[in-house]
Amino acid sequence: MDSPTSALLCYHARMETTRYRDTRGLDATRPAFTDAVVKGIAHGGGLYVPEQLPVLTLEEILTLAELPYWQRAATIFEYFGVDLAGARIAELMRVAYGDNFDDARIAPIEEVIAGMHVLELWHGPTSAFKDMALQCMPVFFSEAIALKQERGELTDDYLVLVATSGDTGKAALEGFADRDHTRIVVFYPAGGVSDIQRKQMVTQHGENVSAFGVRGNFDDCQNAVKAAFNDEAFNAQLHETHSLKLSSANSINWGRLLPQIAYYVSAYADMVTSGGVVAGAEMDVCVPTGNFGNILGAYYAKKMGVPIGKLLCASNENNVLADFIATGTYDISSRAFVTTPSPSMDILISSNLERLLFELAGAEHVREWMTSLADKGRFQVDRETFGVLRELFIGDWVSNDESLGVISRVYDETGYLMDPHTAVAWEVAERLRDANPVLVVSTAHWAKFGADVYRALSGLLYSDPLPVETVDLTGVQLLSKVQELAENACIPRTLSELDDVAERFTGIVDAGRDGVENAVRTWLGR
Repeated sequence: MDSPTSALLCYHARMETTRYRDTRGLDATRPAFTDAVVKGIAHGGGLYVPEQLPVLTLEEILTLAELPYWQRAATIFEYFGVDLAGARIAELMRVAYGDNFDDARIAPIEEVIAGMHVLELWHGPTSAFKDMALQCMPVFFSEAIALKQERGELTDDYLVLVATSGDTGKAALEGFADRDHTRIVVFYPAGGVSDIQRKQMVTQHGENVSAFGVRGNFDDCQNAVKAAFNDEAFNAQLHETHSLKLSSANSINWGRLLPQIAYYVSAYADMVTSGGVVAGAEMDVCVPTGNFGNILGAYYAKKMGVPIGKLLCASNENNVLADFIATGTYDISSRAFVTTPSPSMDILISSNLERLLFELAGAEHVREWMTSLADKGRFQVDRETFGVLRELFIGDWVSNDESLGVISRVYDETGYLMDPHTAVAWEVAERLRDANPVLVVSTAHWAKFGADVYRALSGLLYSDPLPVETVDLTGVQLLSKVQELAENACIPRTLSELDDVAERFTGIVDAGRDGVENAVRTWLGR
């Protein structure tokens, strides 16, 4: 059996250039970071993972608290052996994490009640946690293409295709807008995102961007995009006609994962500085989880030496991950897709879980399980892997109405207003917490989901219609109604002005490979 990466060598000092291998053991190219970011997905469909991880001392972790966030992130990238000069990494990080965020701390932590802390990851330009990776990854992506072209290794530019359940789409569009050597097309489920999420995408500035609604759910979008990647004729046409290659900005790209690891290392340093945890003691982390990338970042941080105890995986009513952690069986063969107040978690195929399975069991098992998932809609891990999984993760799920009740209750008790995704994590954290302080990961500003926050504060259930006087309001207009119920609620300027921006992208396409490919062809030939 292929040896899992849990047995890899780790280093305390800054490493030499790190190489990457794929989770299915089918790609022998061993790319460095910049190549892995540009390629996005490995040959054979696997995901890239580092051949070795840095292990940090407690002193190295705590020292980060003395640095601005961009420098913390640059330090983590250097520890990971990113194949760029340290000075250049620092320059790129200054671009990624600067005045494009509305808080100089970038990822601040708030103690809401004793022992319960919220890591706010939504202070970027799109008010969602995806900015933490997608203000960073496109900068390095563009840099990598430029370097490859300068060395004569590449003549094409890149077309980034993205499937989104909501927040990734806008964050990717914003991150790649007018970025050199790139174009980007986003596909989102028509009717499956909030009014504000949709408007953020369809009003996006930039000459190299586009967005299309898809008649279907997120999994339909993701499957169609994956099919386009695997269509050799489509890829050949892009190269021959437009001098373009395909890549991805979804969380399957390692360039998305590494910035997420960075903010967990940074968060521990801040927790110690604020007195939220004693240096060296463990904190638990609770993450609202859909595609498994965010909580996977916490897992890698734990492997690197960050004192993280339990990894609490919080699901909504699409609770395939909570069931998997409880049983060792991942089964979507007869599972219905549920619409929830937390649409960024409305995912049945959690792509990044493949990386964890590789870490626990190796490529041979991953190939077997991913084939079973594709063919039968289910797989079951072996007893040994399940035992290790249960040692690391605890999963639980929250119903639609429970999540709205949490928003109302926490606001009434503390004055802290959260979005439905954060509410799911808060509820699971309260259920499962013990003596350790808990870091609840907040993935979106409440204003991204104003309609359901309004329902919550008004005592309505998720299925209840909004009051007649609000029915004809836009998502932005409804935010002022929320402010009438929560006087201290602030609205980010980029959201409050959305109704005044013209919609650029109005296309809706059929689900499936043909729908995605025809949309891309039409846009490129415009």
